[in-house]
Amino acid sequence: QVQLVESGGGLVQPGGSLRLSCVASTGSLSLDTMAWFRQAPGKDREYVVATRRGGGPTGSADSVKGRFTISRDNAKNTVYLQMNGLKPEDTAVYFCAANGNRVITSALANPQSYNYWGRGTQVTVSS
Repeated sequence: QVQLVESGGGLVQPGGSLRLSCVASTGSLSLDTMAWFRQAPGKDREYVVATRRGGGPTGSADSVKGRFTISRDNAKNTVYLQMNGLKPEDTAVYFCAANGNRVITSALANPQSYNYWGRGTQVTVSS
């Protein structure tokens, strides 16, 4: 049974920073592709950025380019999302997602490519 648990969300002022963490409890399963999605009220779940166990470019949403960075510690089964220059439009519930297999580049932004999900952590950007 794979469990993903996000943490690090909260209330931050515009221009501020947060770092989200996602810890994976996987047993003997190795997770290849891990990603962050977000969902604002009344909107569809939106891809943010992904990372693969073996590294390599994955791309991020245009709305977060240059501001959000994903990183991964395989020894700790943890993926991070460093968010800088936060804007009110970044307000959403942020979800961690994973697939035990490699997700091809063209499918990274599709939520259906991931078979494991966390429950999410709320990020609110407001003055």
